[in-house]
Amino acid sequence: MNSFYASVEQAHDPSLKGKPIAIAGNPKERRGILVTRSYEARARGVYTTMSVWEAKRKCPEILLLPPNFERYRIASMAMFDILRSYTELVEPVSIDEGYMDVSDLDLSIGAVAVAESIQQRLIRELDLPSSIGIAPNKFLAKTASNMKKPMGITVLRKREVAEKLWPLPVIEMHGVGESTAKKLSNIGIKTIGDLANIPLGIMKEKLGKVGLRLSERANGIDDRLVDPTSIFDTKSVGNSTTLPYDETNKVEIDKVLLRLSKKVAARLDSKNLAGRSITIHIRDANWKNKTKSKTMQNRLFEEQQIFLLAKTLFHSTWDGEPIRLLGVTVNNVHDKGEYVEQLSIFNFEKHAKEEPILKLVEQLQAKFGADSIKRGMKVKKKSSLESKTSFSKDFLDDHEKR
Repeated sequence: MNSFYASVEQAHDPSLKGKPIAIAGNPKERRGILVTRSYEARARGVYTTMSVWEAKRKCPEILLLPPNFERYRIASMAMFDILRSYTELVEPVSIDEGYMDVSDLDLSIGAVAVAESIQQRLIRELDLPSSIGIAPNKFLAKTASNMKKPMGITVLRKREVAEKLWPLPVIEMHGVGESTAKKLSNIGIKTIGDLANIPLGIMKEKLGKVGLRLSERANGIDDRLVDPTSIFDTKSVGNSTTLPYDETNKVEIDKVLLRLSKKVAARLDSKNLAGRSITIHIRDANWKNKTKSKTMQNRLFEEQQIFLLAKTLFHSTWDGEPIRLLGVTVNNVHDKGEYVEQLSIFNFEKHAKEEPILKLVEQLQAKFGADSIKRGMKVKKKSSLESKTSFSKDFLDDHEKR
């Protein structure tokens, strides 16, 4: 979808059409970073992640709107309903983007005609613009969808990769961020063509499995299937915030870490998840980023546990520079019922009390079968307040209801 949040607002209020608008988190504070902007604002030099004051300086007439999360979720579900009316093989990857496998459809009219039908229905029924990429695999389809915006339809064939992709700077390749581009530059890789033609041994040595995967993508190779169920495979739960001003006060920083830990714990609880590792994210006043992680033996989901670990990691990393942004993420998450806790002197008493229950479960399984009874229940809880008001992928819970 094209400038999705801004487009939804313009569809909701037609008087906003043709005007430069942007969605910002909090226009009154510095943390008011632009989440998205309309194409009219883009034409005036306004870009996503720009601060509110900067956007106003660039475009004094810009209209700043607070995010309306429920409105975007409703529009997203309507968009995906249209896609699923063509095929059930639809894989959402974010609130405004997804893959479709149309290989089982009758394409006698041609793939472009199908794309045109989808695009026109999105405009006619939802008043929302989109760009569509048509290709033999996910990577090329994603790449093609970015080639022509707004309202573009682009076909990208594998045989065209050398001509259309290889001359481009490697940073323009989907899946390559600034950090990876810098690593690639250090080994002489400047373009996608350089990446496609470098010996695999060098890529494996320098970047491991990631390097091999990037080399395949640069050659147009991507064997991933369109998987409608992959959206439920949550790998991490995190939260971050831009501070109102550059912070150096230890007590205030700890308060922020506690607030972030509470939000992460609430989101884990809402999904009945626990993790094995924690990562803190630090951005200083000079926009330099640092991360530090720690892996735990036992599951991680309680607020105080997350806070103490985040606090310890932060203070072992921080050298006193002013802090602009902080983030806390719990990684390697799974359903709580799938974890086996390691026995230690700290939890021995708890496990001793549970021993009779474990023996009863074993007896019932021996008599009626291994799947007859299991310890614990996987309860699908309602989304937390944090889930409903974040720009995370929590909206994907909506698809499970389908």
